[in-house]
Parts: sequence; structure tokens; C-alpha cells
Amino acid sequence: MAHNTEYEVLGLGQYFEDLPVGRKFQTIGRTLTEADLVNFIGVTGMTEVLFSNVEFLAEESDIKQRVVPGAMVYSFAEGLLVHATMQHTGFAFLNMELNVKGPTFVGDTIHVECEVVESRRSASRPNRGLVRTSNRVVKQDGTVTLTYTPLRMVKARSTG
Repeated sequence: MAHNTEYEVLGLGQYFEDLPVGRKFQTIGRTLTEADLVNFIGVTGMTEVLFSNVEFLAEESDIKQRVVPGAMVYSFAEGLLVHATMQHTGFAFLNMELNVKGPTFVGDTIHVECEVVESRRSASRPNRGLVRTSNRVVKQDGTVTLTYTPLRMVKARSTG
């Protein structure tokens, strides 16, 4: 569906030129629900007892609450970022380092805090930039639960 050129399109992502080193921003929050957890472990097959068996949590685990897999926290963080920063401008996810700093539970509300730590024009594709952010997934109480440093290829407005 083509858009009407009389109207500005809202929700478009950030271009390379919008992402200089030092820029900081954060996403809106999202509460992780029991339904989110059940759907995530079902679709991924991550039916480990830590995520799927409340009797195991009560009797054998050091963690007694409904814990959420780090992979789900990361996936939901990326979902929050896609809507805010990558529509029509994000072209490739190239690599990252990911660290789980602590548990996330059903009922926690997360948001993502990002700082651009690397931003350079692509040598082989001058209409693209390579941007690395340092991302912190933060819970409602201010606790950082996960950190990761994605390197992405991003559309540029110009060839430099």
C-alpha cells in the first residue's frame, strides 16, 4: 500500500544521521504478563521446568517467582525498539554481546535505555551507516536486568 504524499508518515525509524555517538533515548515500558511467558515458551519450545513448572519453583528452585527467560526479555526489548527506531530504516542486525544481570519476573515492567556508542558510515554502502548502541533493559524499580550492544546497519538520508 503506497502512502499518500500529502500526509507525513508517523512511526518511521531513526536514520543514520539521527544517531550520533552520545545520543541517549529510552523506549516506553511494557509489563511482561503470564500470557506473554506462556506464549513465548510455547512458540520457542523453551519448556524448561524453571519456566513451566510452578511445583519445581516451589520445591526445588532458588527462585520462587514466575521467572522469565532472558531470551524473552531480550526479544521484548527489541520489540519496544523496533516500533520506536527501526521502521523503514533498520536494514540489518550484525552482532552483539548480551549479559543477563539479574532475573526478570512475570509482572515486571521493562523499558530500554539506549546510548549510541559507535556511529560510522558504511565504507561499502555510503547510503548506510553502522550504529552500535549500549542497551540497558531496566525494570520498574530501576534494576538493570539485561544489557546488550547491538551493531545495526541503518539507512542514511544521504551518501555523505
